[in-house]
Amino acid sequence: MGKRVALVLAGCGVFDGSEIHEASATLVHLSRGGAEVKIFAPNIEQRDVVNHLKGSPAEEKRNVLVESARLARGNIQDLAELEASEFDAVIFPGGFGVAKNLCSWAVDGKNCTVNEHVSSTLQAFHSAKKPIGLCCISPVLAAKVFPGCEVTVGQDKNVDGRFPDAETASAIAELGCKHICKNVNESHVDKANKIVTTCAFMCKAPLHEIFDGIGTMVQEVLKLA
Repeated sequence: MGKRVALVLAGCGVFDGSEIHEASATLVHLSRGGAEVKIFAPNIEQRDVVNHLKGSPAEEKRNVLVESARLARGNIQDLAELEASEFDAVIFPGGFGVAKNLCSWAVDGKNCTVNEHVSSTLQAFHSAKKPIGLCCISPVLAAKVFPGCEVTVGQDKNVDGRFPDAETASAIAELGCKHICKNVNESHVDKANKIVTTCAFMCKAPLHEIFDGIGTMVQEVLKLA
């Protein structure tokens, strides 16, 4: 029987929701790994809405659960209904929606608050010693909720201009966590906390390298499950 994995989304679209390629890559690798997946998102209003064509704010309101349903092909549940006891692992793709909707990192950085259902979900899986997978900006959720954990968001310096958000590593360290430098095609496993992270689009890299890096994260999560 395949592992039961919960996938938590933050909307639909890189600038105000879940990064679509990361969500899709995660689902492909989970499918290849024989996992049984159920998708969730918080039933809350988005912090903002971005016109992805113009890269500018749009004067409208959208709901995170409704927008996430686009990625889930309609097969999605309210995050408030997620029961950790029904799953072997949980994975959070990235995208600015994580930093805007699942927590307030986009505005408050290391002083951010985490959505109550996101925090309780992370704590429930952690308490049950079940693995947590995070990619792109999502590792900041673990850094905020689990002081002392180990995560990666890529490199802590903007190596060759490929890691423009390298300062995120410093903020993670300021939270009392250990940042592990990794390349885009790698992931890091915090064995003590069963947290698996990979940098994905935190690195300017070809899409297939990001896809492969997410694959290593998914594989490690399934091994731990």
